[in-house]
Amino acid sequence: MAGLFNFDTLNKTERYTLGKTERLKSRKLIDEVFKQGKAFSIFPFRVVYLLKTIDTLPTANSQLQAGFTVSTKYFKKAVNRNRIKRLMREAYRLQKNELMQVVQKNNLQLAVFFIYTGNDLPAYNLIVEKTAGVLKRLIKISDEATKANT
Repeated sequence: MAGLFNFDTLNKTERYTLGKTERLKSRKLIDEVFKQGKAFSIFPFRVVYLLKTIDTLPTANSQLQAGFTVSTKYFKKAVNRNRIKRLMREAYRLQKNELMQVVQKNNLQLAVFFIYTGNDLPAYNLIVEKTAGVLKRLIKISDEATKANT
C-alpha cells in the first residue's frame, strides 16, 4: 500500500485530519443539505452540498463538514460498504486542505455529502483521482459564490 500515495509531496506543517467536528453527523443539517442543497455528479460520486455564509448556518461546529455513504442496493455486504467509505474518507482527508483554505478565506460554511454510485469495488487510485476532481469543482463553486455575493 505504500506505493499508492506519495507521502513526500505532503506538507509537513499541514494537518491531515478528519475529526469529529469535520464530519457531517447532525440529522438536522443532513436533512437541510438534501432539501436545500445543490448536487452534481462525477462518476462514481454524486455530491450534494450546501454552501452558506458563516453567520446563517449556526448548527455546524466546523466551516467544512463532510459525510459519506454507499448504497446497499449494489453492496449487500457491510464489509464492502465500509471499505468504500473508508477509502473515500481517506482520500478526502488527504486532499481537503485547499478547499478548507478557500472556505475559511471567503468566510463560508460548506456541508458536503459524498454518495458512491458505482456498482463495483473501486481501487484506491480511482477514489483519490475522482475525489480530487470533486474538490476542485467545490473550490470553483465556492469562489463563484463569493464573487456573486460581492
